[in-house]
Amino acid sequence: MSALRICIVGLDSYGMLSGEGDPRYVGGESVQHVLLARAWRDLGHDVTLVVHDEGQGPRRVHDGITALAAHSRNGGIPGLRFFHPRASKLVGALSDADADVYYQSPAGANTGFTAWFCRMTNRKFMFRVASDSDVGKEHARIRFGRDRMLYDFGLKRADVIAAQTEFQARKLRENHGLESAVVNMMVEQPARIGESPARDIDVLWLSNLRPLKRPELALELARQLPEVKFTVAGGPMPGERTYYDDVAAAAARLPNVTMLGPVRYADTGALFDRAKVFLNTSDVEGFPNTFLQAWIRGVPVVSFFDPDGLVHRKQLGRIAGSLDDMREALRGLLEVDVHRELVGRRAREFAQTEFGAGVAARYLELLESRDRQGVAVPDGGTLQ
Repeated sequence: MSALRICIVGLDSYGMLSGEGDPRYVGGESVQHVLLARAWRDLGHDVTLVVHDEGQGPRRVHDGITALAAHSRNGGIPGLRFFHPRASKLVGALSDADADVYYQSPAGANTGFTAWFCRMTNRKFMFRVASDSDVGKEHARIRFGRDRMLYDFGLKRADVIAAQTEFQARKLRENHGLESAVVNMMVEQPARIGESPARDIDVLWLSNLRPLKRPELALELARQLPEVKFTVAGGPMPGERTYYDDVAAAAARLPNVTMLGPVRYADTGALFDRAKVFLNTSDVEGFPNTFLQAWIRGVPVVSFFDPDGLVHRKQLGRIAGSLDDMREALRGLLEVDVHRELVGRRAREFAQTEFGAGVAARYLELLESRDRQGVAVPDGGTLQ
């Protein structure tokens, strides 16, 4: 394939790209945006990221990837800023990117804006499902009705829809009559491959602290397992400082819990290097980046959530049906070192095999295949 100009629309991704800014805004999609950008760059493509204006200037280049600033997070007059500066400056940044292909996630109004721009300018549009909630019938996790309408508009006009799991692909078909391709996520290789770090964290919990991640369940497990050392890492999301403070206060009362607060993505690898087990207590997920960070370092996962049943089928950790199950799963993995290390080796091999740089090429292969075949869209048109 000849070199392409590819634009990734990931407004929260500047901090992940540059290592600057507030670590609260480096979520799972930001990680994927930058890993994909680097992989496409390494394949010889010209890659641009459209990001929030964090004061970095309208155009910055990091490691051969151009960051174009759209709008600031909170700029403009409430009630009017949806149209200007947000919509107008986003479209302006998309135009400045002048790409052949636009890739966008997560679900929201920007899906619709990007799809509209691509239709108006005859460009290709790829959308990535970021969570199981993205494929629900009503898009209930998107706050505003206008944003739900824009997301639905964009979803139905994507040239390629990439799902994280077979479950998401099935629900997208059932709920919206749309076909998608399951494309694996990318994992960043750890800097310490081949070394044997000291595993001095028994259980690591790491995420942005918000109610749907349910960090309070990690604290309850710590109460029930006083002999186990827990480390909780993550900062507050905007507007949820009170929730974060409540969790921090509860953690401070537990002698076997270390609460670190916000941690930059670049520093999270060192935490996984030290962990024996990674714990996920989330209520809603897609395919957590943290699973991949754990597996690539040989760390088993204990979770309620199991994307496509992988954890259970591939024996990459333990899946729990209740808090009691989770407590016993942690205890079992921590008490038998030989078994935990066997699971960890299996997890590392799986991550290395399935989530490497070939993922980036897969997106472009799908787009090329759609170009050859031609795909009907719901309104009766043909994707161009």
